[in-house]
Order: sequence, then C-alpha cells, then structure tokens
Amino acid sequence: MAGRSRGSQAIRAVWILGYLIGTTSHIVDLALGGLGVYGEFPLGVRLFWVSLTILDPLVVVLLLLHRRTGVVLGAAIILVDIAVNWTVFASVGGLSPFGSISQTMFAVFVVATARPLWRSLNGDVREES
Repeated sequence: MAGRSRGSQAIRAVWILGYLIGTTSHIVDLALGGLGVYGEFPLGVRLFWVSLTILDPLVVVLLLLHRRTGVVLGAAIILVDIAVNWTVFASVGGLSPFGSISQTMFAVFVVATARPLWRSLNGDVREES
C-alpha cells in the first residue's frame, strides 16, 4: 500500500462501500422476498437485480485484491443498473426516487474516479510484491 496515495485509497474505499451497500440491499430483498422477489417487474429486470447479489460482491473482492478488472466490472454494473432502474422508474414505476437518485450520484462518482482508481491498481498481482 505504500505506493498508493490516500486519495486513491479513499476512492477505492467509497467504491467498496457502495458495492457492499448494493450487495446488502439485494441480499435483504432475497431474504425477505425469496425467489419471487421483484415479482411485479419484468423477468429480465428481476434476473438482472438478482444477479447483482453475485456481481456486486465480486467487484468488492476484485477491488480488495487490487485488480483492475474490478474497476471495469464495477463501472459496467453501475451504468447498466442506473439505465435499468431509470427505465423501470419511468415506464413501470415502483421504484423510489431516492434510490434512483442516490444510485445515479454513485454512478457519477464511479465514472469520475474510474481512471485514477485504474491507475492506482495493479493489473497483475505479481507487481505488488
């Protein structure tokens, strides 16, 4: 960690926290609603949201391992997530404005910090030793 700036460590920490919040949210939804959770939404949307139970923590693990693939996956996930959520919000309804807005703010942060985070992480674990 000696070569990593405090700023890049803080960025990585915010990313990790954001994806842990997403993970927790989807785990709680599944625990409370079972496999029928999100039943009022289209099948593709339901499958995507349930997949986030695996994808969000994968981003966390990759970032904890200082892997650049975590940046790529994390950026892709949040961009697709806000596209799906805003589409659902506008066309189907049933989502809170707070959730959509807070996710969009997180997406802006992710996009704005992806490049410096990428630069601060090693592409290969062997480079860290």
